[in-house]
Amino acid sequence: MAAAAAAAAVAEAAVAEAGRGGGGTEPRQERNRARGWTGAERSEGRRMEPGEELDEEDSPGGREDGFTAEHLAAEAMAADMDPWLVFDARTTPASELDAWLAKYPPSQVTRYGDPNSPNPEPVGWIAAYGQGYVPNSGDVQGLQAAWEALQTSGRPVTPGTLRQLAITHQVLSGKWLVHLAPGFKLDHAWAGIARAVVEGRLQVAKVSPRAKEGGRQVICVYTDDFTDRLGVLEADAAIRAAGVKCLLTYKPDVYTYLGIYRANRWHLCPTLYESRFQLGGSARGSRVLDRANNVELT
Repeated sequence: MAAAAAAAAVAEAAVAEAGRGGGGTEPRQERNRARGWTGAERSEGRRMEPGEELDEEDSPGGREDGFTAEHLAAEAMAADMDPWLVFDARTTPASELDAWLAKYPPSQVTRYGDPNSPNPEPVGWIAAYGQGYVPNSGDVQGLQAAWEALQTSGRPVTPGTLRQLAITHQVLSGKWLVHLAPGFKLDHAWAGIARAVVEGRLQVAKVSPRAKEGGRQVICVYTDDFTDRLGVLEADAAIRAAGVKCLLTYKPDVYTYLGIYRANRWHLCPTLYESRFQLGGSARGSRVLDRANNVELT
């Protein structure tokens, strides 16, 4: 945990380097509000068949055959520390977005770089910042210290405990996760989401580059406050309006900061909600399920 806290501090120091946009790279990203933008959200797991959806417990970041939460956390830190490709609407005209998207389609940008890809050097993430994007990390180091104290206390670790830790330390951001195989659907979904960010319908988003293994990639769309259910649902509606029809899951960043991924020792499910596209259904275009309580929200 000390290493994770140090990484967060380094990322915060990199805020001053942000804002180049227009297809530039940003080393040691601010982790965008130090929001838990980690490589463990990328999908380098088993190959999915066309049209196959994410299983309830098949969260992103690795295979089901032995990839532990600790492994995913280590992978996460490595990805965050590599340069990112960023379009920053705060400093770059929106008119340049289409050219940037064409130059860096996520299905072609490679994680470790390749002379035949758009990026000869490694890239951790591809990201879009909206005009109103303001980094805001909360007290991440305080959160991690409280987490260490909780584990040594012997008290039970529950979703309610983590929620209270997040509120106490104001680490409230979260993200909708969109998993797709490399190809047209991924590039199309990312382009729609990036436009929604630049046009102000979403705040900030990122997508993982293509890994050597060729597994699925992931788009993360962030919200300010995972306890603000209305805000979470509004972001889901904006993603659907951008043309994304696949299964979405929502994960609070508190789980990411504390290294709680799939296959964690506490047997916690790191995602709160799932959203399924509803063809010809409600005007919002999806049905959202509260997974913990098995209750439909829309």
